[in-house]
Amino acid sequence: MSRRLPAEWEPQSAILLTWPHADSDWRDDLARVESVYRAVLAALAPRQALLIVCASKSHRRHVAAQCPMQHAARIHLAIAPSDDSWSRDHGPISVLDHGKPLLLDFDFNGWGGKYPATRDNAITATLHRAGVWPGVALARPGIVLEGGAIETDGQGSLLATRPSILDPRRGHTDQARLEQQLREWLGIRHFQWLNHGRLEGDDTDGHIDTLARYVEPGHIIHVSARPDDPDHAGIRAMIEELRALRDPDNQPLRLTALPAPPPLHNASGRRLATSYANFLVANGQLLAPVYGLESDTAALATLADCFPRHSISAIDCRPLIEQNGSLHCITRQLPAAVPLNPALRLRP
Repeated sequence: MSRRLPAEWEPQSAILLTWPHADSDWRDDLARVESVYRAVLAALAPRQALLIVCASKSHRRHVAAQCPMQHAARIHLAIAPSDDSWSRDHGPISVLDHGKPLLLDFDFNGWGGKYPATRDNAITATLHRAGVWPGVALARPGIVLEGGAIETDGQGSLLATRPSILDPRRGHTDQARLEQQLREWLGIRHFQWLNHGRLEGDDTDGHIDTLARYVEPGHIIHVSARPDDPDHAGIRAMIEELRALRDPDNQPLRLTALPAPPPLHNASGRRLATSYANFLVANGQLLAPVYGLESDTAALATLADCFPRHSISAIDCRPLIEQNGSLHCITRQLPAAVPLNPALRLRP
């Protein structure tokens, strides 16, 4: 097949971020969440480029003032109005078509119409028209698909939960038809579907990037839950499904369990979704979400064992989970073949 969806651990040209702003759900907690973004910049900018989407010209000036100027040459600022900051789900999904990059602009409808998403849905097309990715073609499949709902090994396998994709609110009810569309657009050849697994506090209907991720072909790392946790039964059922999966050669998968965090609640008592699986793999490094919990240390050690050639940076993601997402959710990697317009570089 001529088309391939690269794995996240393959070389990247940049990480995409959509910077939060006051005209969004972050308005009451903007300072705290911006501290997370600054931590992400501090971890990534010394080693790779970043593309930051700013909501307006004035917002661009605000964002520029928070960037590490010693790494200005690696930071690119673009402008596109946004509803929110979950780049993983509204950003472009990049494939290689006969070795050449192609940006896919899938529809984003706010996780099945739960939240306003008109501006977010237009971000990728707005950036492309502005010449952010010079010489790279853009295609619109015309179907809803969120980046956090799919996980690939880079060799044609796709791991996903059915509830987060096969959803009439997202326009999908026919699995065979959906699989054919994903074969055509993403080059998927082997589907690994899960029916179970969802974290309390998650509003994506069980995005796979909160539950289970490829470490390498044939090896998956996954969340776990304590026996007294309300999520325990669903997570145990998901783990049994993972054990039953087979790779394209009909071999069982190697599984690694992340530690189970204790329950974490916000000030009003609402349970927050603390997923250690929501990490970001970048060029030679791994950014890991932590939550100020006793289980953080063990989670970092497990991730370090699974990614021994990567440096590990812990990012305190407690502000992010107040709005039901975490580290991977705010980022979107661009493969090495996707260039950035040098005119967008931050000037010292």
